[in-house]
Amino acid sequence: MAEPGYRWVIVAAGGLMGCIAMGSLFSLPVLLNPMAAATGWSRTGISAAMTFAFLAMAVSAMGWGALSDRFGARPVVFAGGTLFSASLLLASQAASLLHFQLAFGVMAGCAVAAFFAPTMATVTAWFETRRSLAVSLVSAGMGLAPVTMSPLVAQLVESRDWRTVLMVLAAIVAATTLPLSLLLRRPPALSASRTGGAGMAGADAVPPMSVRQAVTSAPFLVLVFTNFFCCATHSGPIFHTVSYAELCGIGTVAAVSIYSLEGIAGMGGRIGFGLLGDRLGAKPVLVAGLLAQAFGALGYFFAGTLYEFYVVAAVFGFVYAGVMPLYSVLIRENFPLRMLGTIMGGTGMAGGLGMATGPVLGGWIFDRTGGYGALYITSCAMGVGACLIAMLFRPFPKAAAPAPSPRLA
Repeated sequence: MAEPGYRWVIVAAGGLMGCIAMGSLFSLPVLLNPMAAATGWSRTGISAAMTFAFLAMAVSAMGWGALSDRFGARPVVFAGGTLFSASLLLASQAASLLHFQLAFGVMAGCAVAAFFAPTMATVTAWFETRRSLAVSLVSAGMGLAPVTMSPLVAQLVESRDWRTVLMVLAAIVAATTLPLSLLLRRPPALSASRTGGAGMAGADAVPPMSVRQAVTSAPFLVLVFTNFFCCATHSGPIFHTVSYAELCGIGTVAAVSIYSLEGIAGMGGRIGFGLLGDRLGAKPVLVAGLLAQAFGALGYFFAGTLYEFYVVAAVFGFVYAGVMPLYSVLIRENFPLRMLGTIMGGTGMAGGLGMATGPVLGGWIFDRTGGYGALYITSCAMGVGACLIAMLFRPFPKAAAPAPSPRLA
């Protein structure tokens, strides 16, 4: 049965919304030095806002996913876009570090979580073939953030203060994500399963299970712990790359270009890993990618010149971005359609907790050692741990096909 062409509209909308959302959230690394200079707030305190954002994403991810399972992705993502724009506006008016941490950290983090599990669950459910590629294209859209949003923020901050930059980002989020969210539709396979129809071939070829059984199963728990250590591996290097490069004597615009190169390489990694996942299977590609990510993070320990940063950023960006869509593919292949948002929200919760470690850990290490070397060694160790845990993943047995009805004599 031919799959509907509208599925690619869902992919395009999801990728663009992810780009705007992640780019706006990751404006903080670019704004870190100007904010510290303008306000006198500590690097650790400002970085903690990013940690709070990831913690808020973790706490709210499963809730947003469950809401999308019940009501569909469209109203959930629309609500998230509205909340995110408001949080950026409030953060721009922060009179104290605590106010900023609450607005940019807690409120924005909670809002951004609304974009990911609902969108990824919707995309994966629209696809039976080319599933890894579709998810990777959405993820590649998110990877455009360092190439588009970060240079924009860097240019804005050269002529405007950080408060004005956040106000501009709030307007961009509202003008883009709200109309794009209206393009999201329930997948035909899910609609068919709810009405008892056959739907698309193989729409839900997994054993029947309750949500409680799913979230206490070994495959889910392995994905949760893998995603935690995977995200903990790359969160510190991502967040502190610009500051580290500047400490090595590289100018702000050039330092941001390192971050942008990570994003460009990440787009290639997402598509490349997606194609490999379709050909070789998601698990072996994920395991290999996690090991490569660990040593890619360690590469920053040896970087000092702009050229060296570019080489490490190209490798690191390619592998860390490439592995991320594979979690959604494994979930789609192993859990029922009706709970994809909840399960992806659960693994997203673990990823958010992992991402929360990097910003504050890097800030803490810098404040005590005056450098970032220990951060990259720690990141490598966590990356090896993620690889070892991923090797334990075992898929559910496929659901048995129903027995054919006996023909009447």
